[in-house]
Amino acid sequence: MHNFTPLPSLVGGLLIGSAAALMLLLKGRIAGISGIIGGLLQPSRGDTSWRVLFLVGLVAAPLLVMLVTGQLPEVHSQASNRLLIIAGLLVGFGTRLGSGCTSGHGVCGIGRRSVRSVTATLIFISTGALTVFVVRHILGGSQ
Repeated sequence: MHNFTPLPSLVGGLLIGSAAALMLLLKGRIAGISGIIGGLLQPSRGDTSWRVLFLVGLVAAPLLVMLVTGQLPEVHSQASNRLLIIAGLLVGFGTRLGSGCTSGHGVCGIGRRSVRSVTATLIFISTGALTVFVVRHILGGSQ
């Protein structure tokens, strides 16, 4: 287990959970990324600025990490750019099909005890695990 990082993971989880709770309490909105971006693609009057600021915060967070630690978080992928684009499109399709993304359903929906979100999250996790198993053990992909 060379990627075991309990303290940064705990801090990250606390920050994500706190941000989602504050968003719900202060704005009455779910911190689901697909819904936030979807609202920008079909904007309604007076509903754009908070969405833009939320996305700016997502982009600015790694820069804040760089200011504090002196380096950007490392990102490693063995997948080609083509495969990453295809995967991104499939995830986008899945978020539309599932009426939300992992952040909306998994972080916010489960916290609200939404049966739909619990079901969606179980499907996300099961599909991800099945995909990894098929790619790594049946198709012989990278581990």
